[in-house]
Amino acid sequence: MTSPGNPVALQCPVPLEANDRVQLGHGSGGRLSAQLVARHFLPHFENPALAQLGDASIVNVTGGEIAISTDSFVVQPLEFPGGNIGSLAVHGTLNDVAMMGARAVCLTAGFIIEEGLSLDVLDRVIVEMARAAREAGVPIVAGDTKVVERGKADGLYINTTGVGVIDPTFRPSPTRAVPGDVILVSGAIGRHGMAIMAAREGMSFESAITSDSAALFPLVDNLRATGVDVHVLRDPTRGGVASALNEIAVASLVGIEIDEGALPVPGDVRAACEMLGLDPLYVANEGVLVAFVPASGAEQALSALRAHPLGEGAVRIGAVVAAHPRLVALRTALGGTRVVDLLPGDQLPRIC
Repeated sequence: MTSPGNPVALQCPVPLEANDRVQLGHGSGGRLSAQLVARHFLPHFENPALAQLGDASIVNVTGGEIAISTDSFVVQPLEFPGGNIGSLAVHGTLNDVAMMGARAVCLTAGFIIEEGLSLDVLDRVIVEMARAAREAGVPIVAGDTKVVERGKADGLYINTTGVGVIDPTFRPSPTRAVPGDVILVSGAIGRHGMAIMAAREGMSFESAITSDSAALFPLVDNLRATGVDVHVLRDPTRGGVASALNEIAVASLVGIEIDEGALPVPGDVRAACEMLGLDPLYVANEGVLVAFVPASGAEQALSALRAHPLGEGAVRIGAVVAAHPRLVALRTALGGTRVVDLLPGDQLPRIC
């Protein structure tokens, strides 16, 4: 630990030993996920679009560029406070497209349904999915269904793909963070992951924790309208804010420093995390974005976020620095500093 006046001395933990089997942590969005993609997928699927490793890929087509993203949802339970797997599938994919500055124009949906699933549950999922797409103004234009034997799919899995049109004047990218950038978060963190955990384990708290699942493109549109050169946008889903910041630090070859006291963690989420021994920085969100903007435009960007109900709680949480590139540091309430690294495993599996 260091004092505020001394340089930050940061070290990486010892890496995990190699393993020849897929582990649950490979789906966490943390260190094992990154290793799985880098070692097993990218060497075989290598191409310029995939190499971007953004929330969505930018692809050249006749007459312009599109953003395309695909995501699979295996959340358990299928229904939770604040939504269900259907609305989550719409919001999650639309948000990935929006984080590249694109405007989504259509979605596809694929359903893997387990034999024995209640048709009432399926209907509720479909209704919520349709409502979420309708409210976003993005139609579901193609789909597929498969049914597998009882015990093979844990009820229902959904895959969605989103396509968006790129705005050439608004091009956030995970590689564009530079020293001096201010880091903003659009609202309270940790709500989705803790809502899933409470529903899954049958836990109850003094106040019900609800998922923040929502389509974030209105916040992106507000940022676009300011004219501020937004360098990076990210929705911190699996692995939470901590993992998103680590990915950006690596992609942009910069250091990141955040302030523990500035993190917008709701009281009920903080209490639940403390009870369960979890760190809210690593808990998933589905209705929050992280934005990196030049210091000169930070107040304008904050005002734009706060002008929409989804961004009323937007705050500044830190900055980009030239020191300790590829690492994220947290200034603690006690005045020290600690590394915020990628988790090797999974705090909360099956949250999206």
